[in-house]
Amino acid sequence: MLDPKAAAIDVGSEQLHVSIADDTPKVFGTFTADLEALRDWFQAQGVRTVAMEATGVYWLYLYEVLEAAGLEVVVVNGRHVQNVPGRKTDMADCQWLATLHAHGLLRGGFVPPADIRQLQDYQRLRADHIIGAASQVQKMQQALERMNVKLHEVISDLTGVSGLKVVRAILKGERRPGELLALCDEQIQKKKSAAVKESLRGCWKKEQLFALRQALELWEIYQQKIADCDREMEALLQQLAGPQGPEGGSGILGPVQLAPAKAPGKNAPVIERCQELLARLCGGRDATQIPGLSVYLVLQLISEVGTDMTRWQTEKHFTSWLGLAGGRKQSGKRKGSVKAHRNRAGRMFCAAARALAQSVDKALGGFYRRLRGRVGGLAANVALARKLAQLFYRLLRYGMEYVEKGLKAYEVKVLETEARLLRKLAKKQGFMLIPSTLN
Repeated sequence: MLDPKAAAIDVGSEQLHVSIADDTPKVFGTFTADLEALRDWFQAQGVRTVAMEATGVYWLYLYEVLEAAGLEVVVVNGRHVQNVPGRKTDMADCQWLATLHAHGLLRGGFVPPADIRQLQDYQRLRADHIIGAASQVQKMQQALERMNVKLHEVISDLTGVSGLKVVRAILKGERRPGELLALCDEQIQKKKSAAVKESLRGCWKKEQLFALRQALELWEIYQQKIADCDREMEALLQQLAGPQGPEGGSGILGPVQLAPAKAPGKNAPVIERCQELLARLCGGRDATQIPGLSVYLVLQLISEVGTDMTRWQTEKHFTSWLGLAGGRKQSGKRKGSVKAHRNRAGRMFCAAARALAQSVDKALGGFYRRLRGRVGGLAANVALARKLAQLFYRLLRYGMEYVEKGLKAYEVKVLETEARLLRKLAKKQGFMLIPSTLN
């Protein structure tokens, strides 16, 4: 037994079942006073480390209370300890967890620090608002479709400047296609005037106009809530990034080298100097220098994994935690594959990899296209996402010089491979290439 005072908690919505080193369990409530009583009891018993098994959001406040008290809290994946026969009750489960924890047999999951968790809450709430706004756009399209108004089929974005002007004019009572067309952008009037006029001829039903108005108002409310989240995240990023130095960087790191700004996406947050704030938060390292990573994506990644890459021993541990490493299960000479669970950050890297599928990037884009021809698009996407995750890990832990050195070496390797294949093909066709033609 490594720690005779190791404790474990089985967390529920109404009760907390607690045991210290397989001792007789105690039951606490989940009100604030009960959590404070549990904290005081742990301190009186000399407990230094606590393991908890929980799902949902029930464990979050308890984790914060114990963390503030100076206890080491280990959040355990319930799947790792569930296959034990005869231990199916909460009372027995917390005893079993305490026994395993006292012997050092439990491995805790990754929990970001408190400031990153705060950023994560804002970011996830903002993502929920984006999903809610998208559902209202679908309601608007459905109402127009019920009236056989095909505007959303002609223009690319119903919630763009032209689309919103036309929808608001319709709700004010305008029905003439020519007048509605005049509200659109000049390029739309020049290239799609006939199609827009025909798409605006329909049957104007009172109930569907009411549904259209409701959907538009709800969409505007969601846009306001998204803007509120942006302001809160901007204030938090300024606080986390620290004071700005005299030359554009932090006071300790000096000036921050930023990559050329990329065009923001439609759902990107409106945060002033967001790229600079994120670079200062990452210790003067701008992660947008990695191909495929935009400012918004870097913000999402930092809100999920933080900036301290030392939490993972190597980049292989990091990609395995993301769910981007190939799972293996071996028993004797038999080998099988286990489907890896891909978390939020892993899915973000997969989205970034899809953006590089048809890029002109010599190394990463070519890597995806070559692999896609051999193993298919899905496997190639995961492989490229893993490579992006490795670059992200190296950047935040070792710096951009380390990443650039690796990328240049990989590009040289790619060119050598292409040259070797070209010489092989030329030899098969009966030609001979001189070295100058390969440059």
